[in-house]
Amino acid sequence: MSEAQRKALAALGVNRESLPRHIAIIMDGNGRWAKRRNLPRIRGHEEGAKAVRRVVTECARLGLEALTLYSFSTENWSRPKEEIAFLMELYGRYLVSERPEILENNIRLVHVGRREGLPESVLREMDITLAESSANTGLRLCLALNYGSRLEIVDAIRKIAAEVQEGRLDVADIDERLVAESLYTGGLPDPDLLIRTASERRISNFLLWQISYAELYISDVLWPDFDVGSLHEAIRDFARRERRYGGVSEASD
Repeated sequence: MSEAQRKALAALGVNRESLPRHIAIIMDGNGRWAKRRNLPRIRGHEEGAKAVRRVVTECARLGLEALTLYSFSTENWSRPKEEIAFLMELYGRYLVSERPEILENNIRLVHVGRREGLPESVLREMDITLAESSANTGLRLCLALNYGSRLEIVDAIRKIAAEVQEGRLDVADIDERLVAESLYTGGLPDPDLLIRTASERRISNFLLWQISYAELYISDVLWPDFDVGSLHEAIRDFARRERRYGGVSEASD
């Protein structure tokens, strides 16, 4: 354990064994944050990007294995064209500006979602960061960009069906492990903790397969205001819970 991680855990007040391996976050509230301040929605997205940096940096310091951020869903394409254009430009800028931090902090970028439909400028910057961080061994930062869980499952089924059709896979060999490996998140541990901000209580087509046994944490904080203290509060709450995975609690015996 590095000295930086030791200090981060001391500030958190949770031992390493009680940390979630993988945190997933539905980042909600950018628009409401801006509206309450009589600002355009794009200002909320800009402030939300600052929250991303705070959370990513702290998760890396704590030594988590993975962090998945619901950045842009397949349903988000129905938003106003001007907002979508700004968001895509913001993602491109983020990938450029945060690349040095990602590399310096031993973070490995992972894209979770469909490439089709994303602007060439975003794909270009994303591919550069994916390549340059591919050998990093620390936090895996998974950007769920152009992501929808139902489509992810459909894509996994198509992938498996193609292997069966080509004779490389027998139907009898299809099991939960194979399905999990065929998802966009193949190779990642399932999320232990799912955080949703801005008091919303919906899953919103996010990691439907992967969060089967995740602990849910609803924060009243709007995403642009979500800081290290907010993250710590969620992790401490997680550490106090008894995870049963469908079993029986010892307290109920």
